[in-house]
Amino acid sequence: MVEQGIGAFVIRADDGDSVQLPGGVGVHFKIEGDQTRGAVSIVEHPVPPGAFALPHTHTREDEISYVLDGVIGAEIGGQELTVEAGEYLFKPRGVKHAFWNPSDRPALLIEVIAPAGLERFFRELGTLRPVPGTPDYARAMDLLAETAVSHFDEREAFLARHDLRAFDMFGARAPR
Repeated sequence: MVEQGIGAFVIRADDGDSVQLPGGVGVHFKIEGDQTRGAVSIVEHPVPPGAFALPHTHTREDEISYVLDGVIGAEIGGQELTVEAGEYLFKPRGVKHAFWNPSDRPALLIEVIAPAGLERFFRELGTLRPVPGTPDYARAMDLLAETAVSHFDEREAFLARHDLRAFDMFGARAPR
């Protein structure tokens, strides 16, 4: 439960609901835009082994990821990086990026998103079960078009480059 004072609030460790995104990355909602007048939102991303976000480009948001536990691989603007626990990663708007968990251990990211709004995309996408030819698929494509430029044409090369296996249209990976 959020405890609110004058302009301040506390988010307890177990506060916030969660969804699972295609690609296997989770989203635990911590601070949302309506709490910050749209300035920033914060989510936690549990990233199981082999889970990933396919290459995409945000047009409105910058993202700062703090790796709380585990290791994350990332491609940002064509540069491949490894980010370990205790390290930060900046993903600027307008720059193509992707991330994944290359290890056999779960990873956990704290993601600061500015300005806020991307959390609404995560929430809705996490409720859909997009299968080609269904209304959920059409809605997922609309959401992606509204929120980011997705680079689906690079999906197979991305998966092969990082030894990731896909089983749905977004590239969610079967467990190792």
